[in-house]
Amino acid sequence: MGLPQAPRGKITSIHNPVFRELLRLARRRYREQKGLFLIEGAAEVEMALRGGVEIERFLFCPPLFGEGGRRLLERVRETDPPWVELSKGLFRRASYRENPDGVMAVAHRYEKGLEEIPSRAPSLILMVEGVEKPGNLGAILRVADAVGVDGVVVCDPVVDLFNPNVIRASRGTLFTLKVATASTAEAITYLQRRGIEAVVTTPAGDTGYTEVDYNKGVAVVVGSEHKGVSRSLMDAATHRVRIPMRGKVDSLNVATATAVVLYEALRQRGR
Repeated sequence: MGLPQAPRGKITSIHNPVFRELLRLARRRYREQKGLFLIEGAAEVEMALRGGVEIERFLFCPPLFGEGGRRLLERVRETDPPWVELSKGLFRRASYRENPDGVMAVAHRYEKGLEEIPSRAPSLILMVEGVEKPGNLGAILRVADAVGVDGVVVCDPVVDLFNPNVIRASRGTLFTLKVATASTAEAITYLQRRGIEAVVTTPAGDTGYTEVDYNKGVAVVVGSEHKGVSRSLMDAATHRVRIPMRGKVDSLNVATATAVVLYEALRQRGR
């Protein structure tokens, strides 16, 4: 169920069917119905290509290009899938960014299960449950990429992984990381079968986050800022860890907390 056919040319009308489809892809239900999603930004599109994401169509606006846009256009100019040019006004209207760089792509949705997570010993996995804000989920993925985790498991996702703000905040690492989705019950079974310890972050933790041995196979588990992790994941935890708080608030932004714990794991592993 792809986009309407359009010649390689310039789209200038708001009534053009390709442009109208771009606007509709802002809605999660429509993205799921069509099996498509929108990627914006030259860096993010490059990451999607690197990750093997199937592209339906490229959309360019040369007057808005930076260096990345020019390179990408040269790369795909004579290849399939097709590309079309949008006028500056239409591109800005379809863009999610304050300063768009003239590059978009429509891509096919995909799903990855737990079998996609590489079997390595000792594994370092990030498990995310119930994070509500797209920007937070994207920032968490960016941290996971920076640390070099073996995989990310998104349990019972609240946010659409292909929300434009997830893609933007992740800087496209969504496409190159091993990101699996699963129910919380499936994720717990996965950890138990592989002998991976669950290190759950919680303000009520009884262990400091630096006191855990991350050289074993571990999964760092984070939950929503509002509710934390579920009772079932808390009960399955090998360690419940806390991050010291010396100020007036009692918790960190979930992406910040993820970074603190993952970088401690990285420090211990000497990567």
